[in-house]
Amino acid sequence: MINKRNRGFLQRFWTIAKLYWCGNEKWGAIALLLTLIALVLVSTQVKVLANTQQGNILSTLVAKDVNGFWTTTWKLFGLSLMLPTIWCAYHYTRKKLVLYWRRWLTHHFLGKYSRNRAFYELSQFQQKIDNPDQRIAEDINKFADGFLLFFFDMFNAGSQIIAFSAVLWIISPTLMVVLVIYAVSGTLLTIWLFGTKLVRLNFEQLKKEANFRFGLVRLRENAESVAFYRGEAQEFNQVKHLFNQVFKNYNNILFWQDLIVNIGGSFYYYIPSFLPALIIAPQIFSGELEIGKLAEAQGAFNTLSWEIHVIIRTFKELAGFAAGIERLSEFYNFLQQPKKGIISSSIQHTIINTVEDSCLALQDLTLYTPNYQRTLFQDVSVKLQSGQGMLIMGASGCGKSSLLRAIAGLWNSGNGTIIRPKLEEILFLPQRPYMVLGNLRQQLVYPLVNDTISDRELHQVLQEVNLPNLVERSGGFDIEKDWGDVLSLGEQQRVAFARLLISKPKYVILDEATSALDVKNEENLYRHLLGTQTTFISVGHRPTLFKYHHLILELLDTDKWEIREYKVV
Repeated sequence: MINKRNRGFLQRFWTIAKLYWCGNEKWGAIALLLTLIALVLVSTQVKVLANTQQGNILSTLVAKDVNGFWTTTWKLFGLSLMLPTIWCAYHYTRKKLVLYWRRWLTHHFLGKYSRNRAFYELSQFQQKIDNPDQRIAEDINKFADGFLLFFFDMFNAGSQIIAFSAVLWIISPTLMVVLVIYAVSGTLLTIWLFGTKLVRLNFEQLKKEANFRFGLVRLRENAESVAFYRGEAQEFNQVKHLFNQVFKNYNNILFWQDLIVNIGGSFYYYIPSFLPALIIAPQIFSGELEIGKLAEAQGAFNTLSWEIHVIIRTFKELAGFAAGIERLSEFYNFLQQPKKGIISSSIQHTIINTVEDSCLALQDLTLYTPNYQRTLFQDVSVKLQSGQGMLIMGASGCGKSSLLRAIAGLWNSGNGTIIRPKLEEILFLPQRPYMVLGNLRQQLVYPLVNDTISDRELHQVLQEVNLPNLVERSGGFDIEKDWGDVLSLGEQQRVAFARLLISKPKYVILDEATSALDVKNEENLYRHLLGTQTTFISVGHRPTLFKYHHLILELLDTDKWEIREYKVV
């Protein structure tokens, strides 16, 4: 069972690690890795030489060798100057490698996260993968830093064990054998008793910490709604509940990790400190060894004891590293799954057929909720001619917005056919527009990446959507603000229409995109939209919207719907 679990851990680790080490930056990474290995080997050799010189100093003092004492002291001084230089270079190089590795993995995961709108599927339908933002922002960094830290802890420990074992074996083979048996048995016992439990506790801690942060962020983002409801007591009780989960789990970690494991490790490390003198004292008394060999043996023994206990010393970090690998591997496996639709892998259910063409049409379309537990509507057929507008109406919950999700390819649970152009040719305007991080210019041209529109043209568009003073009020096109807080919902909806007039898409989908506007502003925006000859579909409730649409699709019941034609005036 342990071997199987270890194989699973190593497999999950390598699945993530090979992305970078077999990727396009591998040669630079390997060069830095070899540099680090060389620095560790050099530092080990310097430590061995320094340990030998410390023993020689004691021997020269006993022998009253003045010249030998000063020669040995200067050698030890030179070696002592080399060590901090080597370790500064080591830490700098290791952090640089962590930084490059994190950058590459972050870009890779962000690419997977954004491809095929995996971020939407994850947020709406995949509850098992919690807090993807934390996994990208924190777990990737912990993965890269944790691996290099543990790898070089082990490598440094291994190189020093080899080097100082030779020193100790020459002085006292018996002392060497006693140390190895004592240290290895303690390490294996610690892993066997506490390994699985501490990994699980650290995994839960990462999850609970992320949930607590999410609760605080959610409260901040909905501060106004909570204040209107006067729901602060309930909200703060919920946040305190999330923190209590963090507290309880970390309390368990403190008990098992910082008390039980640390107490055992401390006793195990400090108890044998008297063994070198005890074992080699007879050889010193008999004259076989000079007194300096005791200092040399003591130094080698302490170094070996410390390095053999490397797993026990770093057990807390190792358990957290293993938990981070578990979370990152879980996230990676989700992103690797083919995204052919929310429920496309469920072969027992039918899915909607999507056909790309230069028109918008529904053919015998039946739409279910993603879990197939409820039918929203059945057998709807309608075709929208180029330049026409269609309004979708119906009672709340009848599937109006869900139909827009199906057209956008976000839902595919149902049967029938949706004929639509490529998604790149369609602009979707939701009821609450998305306000990007950036300046006013970036708000207006979103989602365009490269824009060449002039300030004069931007001013003209703002005039058309009845926001003539927005630039002056904001301080210019290049001022960055939190636009979701600065602008009212009505202003945000007008900014969304400005994006429409700037990007000039052939097709537009509007999901109650003017719900926060008065009738006059609504009329102004739809008049501009009709003037562009764009083909569009709207979802709305107001009767005032009728006169801007050529077709009205009313969803009356699960199996009832109606199409009416109107003359645009």
